[in-house]
Amino acid sequence: MFSNLKGLFTPSNKDLRKRIYFTLFVLAIFGLGTNIMVPGAKQITESLGFFDLLNLMSGGSLRTFSIFSLGVMPYITASIITQLLQMDIIPYFKELKEQGATGRQKINRINRYLGILFSFVQGYIYSIAFIQGDTMTVVKTTIILTAGTSLLLWLADEVTKKGIGNGVSLFIMAGIVRDLPNTFTSAYEQLINGNWVGVVLFAAFILAYLFILVGVVYTEIAERRIPIQHSTRTSSSYAKEQAYMPLKLNSANVMPVIFASALTAIPSLIAGFVNNEAFKSFVENYIVYTSLTGFILYIVLIFAFGYVYSLMELNPKEMAENLDKSRAYVPGITPGEKTQAYFKGTITRLTVVGSASLAILAAIPIIFTKLSGLSSSITLGGTGLLIVVGVALETYKQLESSIVSRSYETSYRRRRNR
Repeated sequence: MFSNLKGLFTPSNKDLRKRIYFTLFVLAIFGLGTNIMVPGAKQITESLGFFDLLNLMSGGSLRTFSIFSLGVMPYITASIITQLLQMDIIPYFKELKEQGATGRQKINRINRYLGILFSFVQGYIYSIAFIQGDTMTVVKTTIILTAGTSLLLWLADEVTKKGIGNGVSLFIMAGIVRDLPNTFTSAYEQLINGNWVGVVLFAAFILAYLFILVGVVYTEIAERRIPIQHSTRTSSSYAKEQAYMPLKLNSANVMPVIFASALTAIPSLIAGFVNNEAFKSFVENYIVYTSLTGFILYIVLIFAFGYVYSLMELNPKEMAENLDKSRAYVPGITPGEKTQAYFKGTITRLTVVGSASLAILAAIPIIFTKLSGLSSSITLGGTGLLIVVGVALETYKQLESSIVSRSYETSYRRRRNR
């Protein structure tokens, strides 16, 4: 699997190595920022309750109340809203979606502005919930937290442009990896209680993680290969070299998990701001996914986001048109509407299976933790592992494809110079 990475150390890939070094440098800045506490704040020692999810997504920065406590979750929330608005809710956003690359740039700009706005609101909620001080202290803390998120969004854009991988996803992954050892340490301390039952439970906990790891890797690399015939090729050449159109089993990757986690966290934010014990109790008992109804809602959201996001990424009509423009077709399927219907049916089946697999993998550790009696902070480990593995695989694929394409270009130049 990693054989292609050997070309990373060749002289022709010097600029690619610089991109990797730049990415690592930015991640180091992120790690440093997560340890810089907001001036005047104190580490949160009590249970975070329904803020545990937000603490996980920020890599434990909320518990230390660092300048990066908000992480990039406000931007994720803004992305969810704009994604939903593109579904014929507001014509302007639908037009932006149809504009291609230009429309995506405008949507990304809107996401940044909305993300900063949401970070100010969320920072104010955090300041009210965790900072004991006067109005000026709350305002100062809110501005610091908003500035921290703004800096992260700028760094994420720089990583996407000048580094390797998606900056926002890498920050989420880095935050979770930073807090992952604490998850296993806490699980060990709570499960190992001096008897063989605790040892068995901890071993089952590790096996559950390994199962999820294998499951995520499988769902990420599994694909349905649709045979493609080019009208310009003869039947003999077609028999020698078969062309395929690969469709991933889970084309949405881990975005449904991130989106579902962000959406589930919104009621928790409101509960932290509203001074209403009845509403807080409602969120704790029915919305937070350590509860039965919250767990069902969380799994349904993962499935729904996976289904919708995949159909948004893979447009059967565009795929059929692009295939027709390249003078190719699916053997046995008439070009045009029948090809479009074939793609739609195939994508729908793949999306259902992929989204269901993702929902099951997210549910396994939550069920295990509920049965074992672990704290809610450890329950969230499965979600974090899904995100870490998914983002790591996507980053690796981008790095591998860059190396392979560069090796082809280098060999082509050598043949021309002979």
